[in-house]
Amino acid sequence: MEHLAEVPEPRTGRYIAHPLDEILVIAVCAIFAGAESFVEAVEWAEVKEAWLRRFLPLKNGIPSHDTVNRVFRLLDPKQFENAFRSWTQGLLGSFQQIAIDGKCLRGTARGAHSPVHMVSAFATELGLALGQEKVADKSNEITAIPALLAALDVEGCLVSLDAMGCQKEVAKTIVARKADYLLAVKENQPKLRQAVACALHDHPTERVASAQKGHGRTVLQHVVTARADGIVDAQAWPGCQTVGRVDSVRLDGRGQSALEQRYYLSSRALSAEELAQAVRRHWAIENGLHWCLDVIFREDNCPLREDHGPQNFALLLKFALNLLRSSPYQAKKSMRVRRKRAGWDDEALAELLGMSPL
Repeated sequence: MEHLAEVPEPRTGRYIAHPLDEILVIAVCAIFAGAESFVEAVEWAEVKEAWLRRFLPLKNGIPSHDTVNRVFRLLDPKQFENAFRSWTQGLLGSFQQIAIDGKCLRGTARGAHSPVHMVSAFATELGLALGQEKVADKSNEITAIPALLAALDVEGCLVSLDAMGCQKEVAKTIVARKADYLLAVKENQPKLRQAVACALHDHPTERVASAQKGHGRTVLQHVVTARADGIVDAQAWPGCQTVGRVDSVRLDGRGQSALEQRYYLSSRALSAEELAQAVRRHWAIENGLHWCLDVIFREDNCPLREDHGPQNFALLLKFALNLLRSSPYQAKKSMRVRRKRAGWDDEALAELLGMSPL
């Protein structure tokens, strides 16, 4: 937990009753205990005060939920993010692909105000969140993606994005950072999509097919690739080497089928099998990050709606998720069960968070 001590105190004044690191530790612990708001977090802390005093001075007792709420509203999200990335860097092993995708925090919508939208980066092989960037009001993911890329070490990685990220400037930014891009091409790039579709229909260079069964359905996949030479404008899309199409047919238990075709371009020379694998890895962000945050950590119930609160709360949940993912604690069990067991077992929670007795 020493990385939390790196976050600068956002409050001013001569007297601060509850130190920032105590508030952050209480918030993280309470999330594992199932708290979905700071009211619940404080209730948990009051019940567990004797246990918390083994690790924290708590000279002025447990902070009120208003204090915790105010701290998360004031906390500089960039400074909090820096501490998160510094800590995550120590967890990282070898990985080759970073998936970037956006998500709304539905619970932050109120009245005429739209919900807060976050763009997140995810190490697909490790299942770890790498960072996030809030989409500015009255803007979209296109402006947040370059800012997120600038904060990450992407050198040597394949950076995959859905259609919103299929922008020339995004491709140039990725290549400038000594990484490769894999971009989904949809209707937002009609001329590019048509050129890629025609080339793959007329001059495919490699094909691969596969079938996967699970959850009561079968997914048949057919992938074709071709060299991008003469198909894609090399100045607009720097270093582009591969174009590809992924055809997916989903068959449910009643024999009903649905066909989906997706087109891609990449600055890396990918075989059909490599493209298929990279696309599967990209969609790991849906189940490995978005689903876990929604279903296990109830991110859409975010209790904060003002100032930096939603952004900081979203990062707090990613901190908890990475803690679980990187720990061997009950590793064979589901993430839902692991979170609950950590919340039930005081000693396991202390070990998970690296908390040392005073």
